[in-house]
Amino acid sequence: MGNELLPFVVMVIVQLGFGGMIIISKLVMDGGMNPFVQSAYRPIFATISIAPFAYFFERKTTAKLTPSVLFQIFLCSIFGITVNQYVWFIGLTNSTATIASAIDNLIPAFTFIIAVPLGIEKLGLRSITGQAKFWGTIVCVGGALLLSLYHGKVVIGQLGFRWKYAESTGKDVNSAHSNFFLGPFLLIMCSLTYAIWLIIQTRVNEKYAAPYTCITLMCLMASVECVIIGFCVVPKRSEWALNPIRAISVVYNGAVSTSFVFFLSTWCIERKGPLYVSMFNPLLLVISAFLSWILLREKLYLGVVVGSIIIVAGLYGFLWGKKMETSADQDTEINKEKEEFNKIDLELQSPNSNA
Repeated sequence: MGNELLPFVVMVIVQLGFGGMIIISKLVMDGGMNPFVQSAYRPIFATISIAPFAYFFERKTTAKLTPSVLFQIFLCSIFGITVNQYVWFIGLTNSTATIASAIDNLIPAFTFIIAVPLGIEKLGLRSITGQAKFWGTIVCVGGALLLSLYHGKVVIGQLGFRWKYAESTGKDVNSAHSNFFLGPFLLIMCSLTYAIWLIIQTRVNEKYAAPYTCITLMCLMASVECVIIGFCVVPKRSEWALNPIRAISVVYNGAVSTSFVFFLSTWCIERKGPLYVSMFNPLLLVISAFLSWILLREKLYLGVVVGSIIIVAGLYGFLWGKKMETSADQDTEINKEKEEFNKIDLELQSPNSNA
């Protein structure tokens, strides 16, 4: 019982960590913090907080950091952090926390779309599992398009509770709907760049078995990239000043939602597998919708609700197909091993039978 409960609790904590990042990031950017400044600070604090894990857990690793691996880590820093952060933070500024968390569920679908032409995944439309993955992907993308293009009427209005700091930002979170297409479009691009990072990171993991050192190098490279780009776009020093809530935001985003959450997710993947971890993504949607409704007084629109439901349904359809495919592959491997064992056993018995 304890072995099943602990991973469940860990993944709930992971989603709470991501939910907190979305809410506090939305709050400070609505309060005037530039997304490029937010993007520059995050990998800096992530590097500082995750470096000790790399030192204590992997200082004696035998993995070799070749130029090829280093270049792939550099690509990971671009797609996984630098570009990914920019489109996510700017998209969040022009959207809502609920939409951002809903579109995050597109990542498995985009990963599948990219992996098929690269030969990493098989389409397999003749099998039920292949059809489940294919139609699950189509449904996910369709839900994202509906969420992006259709607004609709208000389903759940603003809560009467008022958080003083949220009011002091001077911006109504629901005014982001004036740019209703740009925000979701950038968030979709964020899911796409994250999927590209997953493909590259998988190759890195095969060649360099030191995940904490890898993520430390990736965050360090992204820190340099984001600071250079940030100062080019936002040259005023006053824009880089951190008041208490902004300081909390950048430290939280770097130390908690990047380093701590990565540590917990890695721990859970080692014990339960990546599919188990992916199944908790829709929980982030529920957490973000609830927190943004209470703390940011966000309204929920019909298009957002229906689109989110469709995305989650497509996600679980895709994950079901992936699970069935993995189980079938495992059964095939077991049968092959049995056949090889029986063949060897017969070869060993044949001299005795001739005698």
